[in-house]
Amino acid sequence: MAVRIALVAGEASGDLLAAHLIEALKCRLASAEFYGIGGPKMQRAGFTAWWPAETLAVRGYAEVLKHYRRIAGVRKQLLKRLLADPPDVFIGVDAPDFNLWLERRLKRAGIRTVHYVSPSVWAWRGGRVKKIARACDRLLALFPFEPPLYEKVGLPVDYVGHPLADVLPVESQRKAARERLGLNGAGGPVIALLPGSRQSEVAFHAELFIRTAALLRERFPDAVFLVPLVSRETRTLFEEALWKLGFQDWLIKEAPVRPGFEVTHIELDAAPPVVGCMKLLFGHAQEALAACDGALVASGTATLEAALLKAPHVITYRMSPWSWRLMKRMRYQPWVGLPNILAGRFVVPEFLQDEATAENLAQALGNLVLDAEVRRRLAACFTDLHRQLRQNTAERAAAAILPMLGQTI
Repeated sequence: MAVRIALVAGEASGDLLAAHLIEALKCRLASAEFYGIGGPKMQRAGFTAWWPAETLAVRGYAEVLKHYRRIAGVRKQLLKRLLADPPDVFIGVDAPDFNLWLERRLKRAGIRTVHYVSPSVWAWRGGRVKKIARACDRLLALFPFEPPLYEKVGLPVDYVGHPLADVLPVESQRKAARERLGLNGAGGPVIALLPGSRQSEVAFHAELFIRTAALLRERFPDAVFLVPLVSRETRTLFEEALWKLGFQDWLIKEAPVRPGFEVTHIELDAAPPVVGCMKLLFGHAQEALAACDGALVASGTATLEAALLKAPHVITYRMSPWSWRLMKRMRYQPWVGLPNILAGRFVVPEFLQDEATAENLAQALGNLVLDAEVRRRLAACFTDLHRQLRQNTAERAAAAILPMLGQTI
């Protein structure tokens, strides 16, 4: 009888983690079935999505409350299905507010549960450690400082490293990335703008990022801006912000990129010919980060990608004022960006909420672009972090799960 594994992953980073895990488990369990909530990468790996990952892609207390009824309904339906026909193991990939509730009830019913990715208990809401221990049988941690936090409450933890460190090369890929994006002839700096993967993030960040780009273009008239956006909805939000601010003529209408890289554009029949400076990419955040001289990145997994790709960057984030007040009260550390947390110090500038102004961001990012010595030191720091996180993550995660399925490693 085939092993049956249920998973829930709620956003792009969880989709990537789960897809790699599925592929590693299938190497040992060729006939295993995988199903639940997941994204396109998981589906390409052989996962059956009962609901898409986008179902859970909201962030911030105010935003979650707005969608709470819909998300809670999905969770109850999923619980009912899993209890009626139990899987051999349930793996909750990140999405802690959704998954820990589910894991606790599944564990109570005798279903083995794994939580993959520690919630940020080292940054805020540290009291969740005991709650997590009650909810799951095992935790898979991406970062080396996390296991001691759980071992003290008796929860088995495996440090598995981060899959991005496995798949991304340690050496800089700037020249190759620029060739793929048609940027080898760029006369000025190449600047990547990553406003986030969720619609709510782009809604909060689009105008801020565009205003920052406008100030940077005053300082660097030949700058080229790359804006990777993950969905049609987020691209639409960003395009609407460009039109609202009057910068629609920035869009590059004929982008010399290789097949596989699509670039959106807006036809301007009544406008005079202009030289664009901004490419809106369909995905391809890693290529943009690898190619850039500097990046502005919304806090989240993308900041780790920026570090692993050796991109000098500035971290920012905005959310609703109510969500920010709650988050700020529960923070334990002076930094929120993963490169700073891993380094244990400020190596990357951070500007959050009220400090996240176009003037602050443009000044900090422009200084990074101009300071060769700072960029050199950042690259060395990022290389050290990369080697620390490169652990063959998918294989280590699969090896931790197999004994729970009665399989030998």
